[in-house]
Amino acid sequence: MGRYSIPLSKCTSGDNVEVIEIAVEGVLRRRLLDLGFVKGAKVDVLQKSPLGDPVAYRVKGTIIALRQEESSKIFVTKCEEKRNDHI
Repeated sequence: MGRYSIPLSKCTSGDNVEVIEIAVEGVLRRRLLDLGFVKGAKVDVLQKSPLGDPVAYRVKGTIIALRQEESSKIFVTKCEEKRNDHI
């Protein structure tokens, strides 16, 4: 992975991160790539659902909800300070 990275599932609302690696193969990998979670993509963590899963993310201008099972396979590095412009 190179740079210090964490799973996207460990980020909190307001975090701005960059995708470093997708650590899964097969159909789930293809789905995540198709949704825009590609290496170098900037992702804003928007908000958690009332029960904490799924979480809404903004990637390439689109808001996407991922379950923890999916977001735990996406490794990211933080880009900036937290932002407060949620959905």
